[in-house]
Amino acid sequence: MSKSSSLYLTGPKKDFKFVTQKKNNNLPKWTESNLKKTQTIKKIVCGSGPHFLVWKKPNKLEFYQKGKKKRKYQLPKNERIKDIVSSCYTYLILTESGKVWSLADGNDFKKKEVPLLDHHQSTFEEIQYVTFFEEKKLFVNSVAMGLYSGYHLCNGDQLYASGSNFHGCLGLGPNGKKGGVQEPMPVFVQDKVTKIFAGSMAMNFFFTTSQPDLLYACGKNIYGELGIGSRVDQSTPTVVKNFKGSEILTVSSGYYRSILITNEGQTYSCGKKIKNGRGVSESIFTLIPQLKEKKAVQLSTGFSRNLVLTDQNELYGWGFLDGCYPTDECNQKNDQLPTKINLPSFFTNYLGSKDMIRIASGSSVSFLYLDFKNTLSQDLRILYESKKFCDCEIGTLGNQIPVHKALVECRTKLTIDQIQNKLFGEKSINKEQTLNFLKWIYYDEILDLEKLEQTFNLLELTFPPSVDNTLEKDIAQLYQDEDSKDFKILVIINDKEEKDNEDQDKEENYEEIPVHKFILLVRSGLFRAMFDYVNEKDNTNQVQDYTNKSIESLKILIKYFYTNSIELTADQNPKLIVDELSDAVEYYQLNNQFNFEFELNNIKKQFDLN
Repeated sequence: MSKSSSLYLTGPKKDFKFVTQKKNNNLPKWTESNLKKTQTIKKIVCGSGPHFLVWKKPNKLEFYQKGKKKRKYQLPKNERIKDIVSSCYTYLILTESGKVWSLADGNDFKKKEVPLLDHHQSTFEEIQYVTFFEEKKLFVNSVAMGLYSGYHLCNGDQLYASGSNFHGCLGLGPNGKKGGVQEPMPVFVQDKVTKIFAGSMAMNFFFTTSQPDLLYACGKNIYGELGIGSRVDQSTPTVVKNFKGSEILTVSSGYYRSILITNEGQTYSCGKKIKNGRGVSESIFTLIPQLKEKKAVQLSTGFSRNLVLTDQNELYGWGFLDGCYPTDECNQKNDQLPTKINLPSFFTNYLGSKDMIRIASGSSVSFLYLDFKNTLSQDLRILYESKKFCDCEIGTLGNQIPVHKALVECRTKLTIDQIQNKLFGEKSINKEQTLNFLKWIYYDEILDLEKLEQTFNLLELTFPPSVDNTLEKDIAQLYQDEDSKDFKILVIINDKEEKDNEDQDKEENYEEIPVHKFILLVRSGLFRAMFDYVNEKDNTNQVQDYTNKSIESLKILIKYFYTNSIELTADQNPKLIVDELSDAVEYYQLNNQFNFEFELNNIKKQFDLN
């Protein structure tokens, strides 16, 4: 039997049947997809046609299109994806190294005005590297895309735009080329831009600045969707509204309306709406009364539809619905009032979790999925900051920093002695660089690219780090390293009568499961509490498990601590393992409980144990 999917979709047309098991033409209710390994999805973006792009792994993408086989794309191993965005016919991929790749339908561009970038001749055949930014020595910090246009924030404060200039959306001024530009052009904004916002179906863009409550916008304003108090298109970035101390969390536009969420969770909108059966325009961002008492945390807009998710995981939708949002109360095609949407029963187990449910919209489809965040980096951050159970130090005399030897060595593929000699020998790095290096070790974060590159060069390591050198992969590989395991769990393997016999040889009563101590610390609250009772200077390197679980089940659990997955071999008893591990979340106080339960439920479904 197939595994469960955490990706659901809904839409008015039959275009997306190819990723579901449904045979009917429409998807009027949230429908489970047939995509595999959906717990690894990081982000989904959708173009205007029946196609969408899925980001799953650090440098790998999957593309789904009606009538075509699934396509897989892979960036170079030394590139890790930071974000993906979409327009009508183009997808942009931004990497942590500040580079940009694109994926586009060249045939569709022949029918349109100006392509976003001047090198697309094929139909989603391959990802192409955008050389412009490297040639201009520009580090791309973020990207945003509208219907046929795109913006790039470079070197921290330089703004560039390319593509169609419909309604002046490129912000190039009244003398800007009306048709558009293929090569990115610089855009002037009076204040330093910090973030760019758009909607994949929109012809306008919004910019937050170093003044967090100050918002700029340019582009299409036929319905007042820029929120500037008029209905005149703006060809240069124009101040929208000062929110009087309220920082702006996010902004997104459809074709007719724009929606904005502040950091306090208040939701505002402007643009076209239906009132008493007639279309009217609001040219100033106005607080949405139906959401006034709700704290919004996520926003997604399609062509003329809107989704908002609250901090309580309540989902609201409005706009042109046409069956796209399954709710008993929302049956009209044009519902202009935010209406609560029923979530699939699958999601009820995750309603208590924070920052886990994700929403996304395209022109005719909406996606609902779970982000099973790997809490490993968060757990290791806590461990690093606590400095508990560190077993060695690195640094210069008087500035040594305690670390966990097995973790540092598995991430660098070097011994502690080698690291000490290379970094703190003749060419010693300072404490700031050391901390920057350790944050990559423990958090998998690149905070200062230049300083980290200098450290990697001294260590003679490839920079930037390969996608095979992620925290998640390194820890999974560490499971195979038996020599570095510094702790063991003792499991009773004889029956109760034998255990009660004091004459039994202790070595015959127990089997050992080797493990890294820091893995137990970061994965299980039970082991953390257990170790807190032991003096850190105590050389105890073993603990007995009193759960009476089989050695087979415990080995699977320990492997899960490293790999975040549960896999059974043909000779294992799935019912026994599911029964014995069903209380593991509660008993062992697992940190990433939702992923563990998802994996366990997949075993139940796979072996028909429900």
